[in-house]
Amino acid sequence: MFALRVLSRKNVTQPTARLLKNSNRLFMMQGRTSVPQASLLLNRFHSTTATEQEELNDSTANNKDHHAVVSTFDLFSIGVGPSSSHTVGPMRAAKIFITDLKEHKVLDKVASLRVDLFGSLALTGVGHGTPEAILMGVEGESPDKVETSTILSRVKDIETNKSIRLDGTHRITFDYEKDMVFNYFKTLPQHPNGLRFCAYDKDANMVATNEYFSIGGGFVVNAETQLDHGENVYYKQINEKDAVVAERREQDVAVVSLPFRNSEELLAVCKRENMTIAQVVFENELKWSTPEAIREKLLKIWNTMDDSIRNGVMASPDEYLPGSLRVRRRAPRLYNKLLKGLYGGPLNSASGGYNASHISTGKEEEQALSQSTPDTSNTQYPLALSFLPKKPKKKFVLPALDYLSVYAIAVNEENACGGRVVTAPTNGAAGTIPSVLKYYLEFISDNPERDVMEFLLTTSAIGMLFKRGASISAAEMGCQGEVGVACSMAAAGFTAVMGGSVDQVENAAEIGMEHNLGLTCDPIGGLVQVPCIERNALAAVKAIAAAQLALNGEGDHRVSLDQVIETMRQTGVDMMSKYKETSQGGLAVNVPLC
Repeated sequence: MFALRVLSRKNVTQPTARLLKNSNRLFMMQGRTSVPQASLLLNRFHSTTATEQEELNDSTANNKDHHAVVSTFDLFSIGVGPSSSHTVGPMRAAKIFITDLKEHKVLDKVASLRVDLFGSLALTGVGHGTPEAILMGVEGESPDKVETSTILSRVKDIETNKSIRLDGTHRITFDYEKDMVFNYFKTLPQHPNGLRFCAYDKDANMVATNEYFSIGGGFVVNAETQLDHGENVYYKQINEKDAVVAERREQDVAVVSLPFRNSEELLAVCKRENMTIAQVVFENELKWSTPEAIREKLLKIWNTMDDSIRNGVMASPDEYLPGSLRVRRRAPRLYNKLLKGLYGGPLNSASGGYNASHISTGKEEEQALSQSTPDTSNTQYPLALSFLPKKPKKKFVLPALDYLSVYAIAVNEENACGGRVVTAPTNGAAGTIPSVLKYYLEFISDNPERDVMEFLLTTSAIGMLFKRGASISAAEMGCQGEVGVACSMAAAGFTAVMGGSVDQVENAAEIGMEHNLGLTCDPIGGLVQVPCIERNALAAVKAIAAAQLALNGEGDHRVSLDQVIETMRQTGVDMMSKYKETSQGGLAVNVPLC
């Protein structure tokens, strides 16, 4: 997807459409190309002739026919806080750039590196941990594997020694103050979250450059791929070797069993096939993974969510979140109060006073699992019906909202500290879905494993619809694109595991977003703390309320989910940029930092 293109000096001087067409690729420079020349070259690629623009429009129009299906495991991914668009995406982009250098055997030629951040990445990057994430990506780390406890010390060493190791092996000069450039008042045309990498040799000649865009949820695209949100590309791969299917872009339409572009089509598929939303998603996942692999990955996602809750509630109540706001952790104290009433005593960390909801994925329990897991040798279509039988309707009792709030706050405090969380669908909204699922498992569930699968697959379907129909990036949509989407997803998932019909699930998702429309993203000090943490708690409560309204109805309603998604998109387009993750408006300017 991020293929390389080698350019000779002759190529560099030719203003051809062929060069423009390949502007998404990593440009390899040969000969003495000065920095001004390189900048001119990059700027040239942002201009198009009438013919080229017509080709671009045709391509965009074709993308509108692409279905909404992306993998659940691209929508939910394990990463590092505090932001999927500002931390996970940039780390992934940096690793992609370095991996490309390595694969084209020019890594050893690089003597220095310059990183330019644009738009929202520049304005709120420091508070969101963007520079630290990029440096880790340059050193070869990935969001799901980097040891979070070592990031700050490693960044400090890079700043002190004025050097960095590309891919963890090749040490080059890197002066953070000069080579990490924040373009506060510039935005690249494709997306507000833009960044550019430029690699130079020992004589200051440019070796390679590329631009990337972090579009929310950890997804990374570049100039060509950022054409339309309906385009079906799996952007989270680092290189083709890591892809589940190497040519996913060309094969998606052919391999997806049950495609859908919007909620109307999703409901039609469910009714035509007599399947739940989770079963439809499961059936599509079978094209890329085995049933056992799907189960294992879903449980791994949940176990990571559960760990993030546990780490949040078991932290020291006297600990402060990083940054200038001096916000103290609240989840440990709130959880302690809850345990006093439930267990008759205070939280005792020494005895592990957290009620873990881990679900084993190990082979040591294969025999026990075989008794409850369907026979996978049964190839009768659709296989999802065997793994995810339809649920009987359950009685609903008003939940203990205190638990929802504590769980959501715990996850987002971990996120604010740069801990391990799951993008759900983003890091800024990482607490809403886990808190709702945790509540259900603790107080209602009678089959945790299948409920986790049902919940996550249902929520992912709703997330796919928002990603295609609008965006899950706060830099484009404001916080309605993150916390609002998470609320809608959680409401749908909760309705599904409570035994609601597909119409009731769609209704719950619609209610969840309808009452988050217009929600702005105005983080104080550029930190993912205030108001982000509390917003997740309130979104979890809203999700349960939305599910309750839907379950008490018959599924028929005046406003459809598709209409709400389109309204959200229009609202995001109309919203002023100061309310879209720039910290230039709202609470960010009305609440003093001192």
